[in-house]
Amino acid sequence: MQGGNHMLLEEPVRLASVLAPAKPKVFPSLTKIVGTLGPNSHSVEVIEECLTAGMSVARFDFSWKDATYHQETLDNLRKAAQNVKKLCPIMLDTVGPEIQVHNSTGGAIELIGGNHVTITPDLSKAPSADILPIKFGDLAKVVKKGDTLFIGQYLFTGSETTSLWLEVLRRLLVQK
Repeated sequence: MQGGNHMLLEEPVRLASVLAPAKPKVFPSLTKIVGTLGPNSHSVEVIEECLTAGMSVARFDFSWKDATYHQETLDNLRKAAQNVKKLCPIMLDTVGPEIQVHNSTGGAIELIGGNHVTITPDLSKAPSADILPIKFGDLAKVVKKGDTLFIGQYLFTGSETTSLWLEVLRRLLVQK
């Protein structure tokens, strides 16, 4: 990204050359392949392979890594697109309202339906079935009794087994 966060092309592109199929009697594919660029698809060489294999849109997932990493990936995409002579639009998947559980142990946390769990901004607490330390100190200020919290990553799949809903039973505001 350059100049106000816009991707600049090195050479002008005629719109007609993008819209017209290479072989006039062949119908262009309406199918688009969206490829998420991540640690295994970060290098120019791998991105070239993705483009050659049919990737038509590059997705950047901003819920992990920093802007510097994504800028490097974007620069690699630009080089790869020039090398294989193929335009590739970019889709940015930005982070929504997320609050991360601070899992200092790195182990699995098994929550059991019907049990109570305390959510705390105290990151020195070890995560367990009874306590979840989070990286958001003001949660108690923005929730109220009866609110529902979603814990997990995959709300819309319908088959996700590592996500759950919690009901706020009470909140404790600690004065500093």
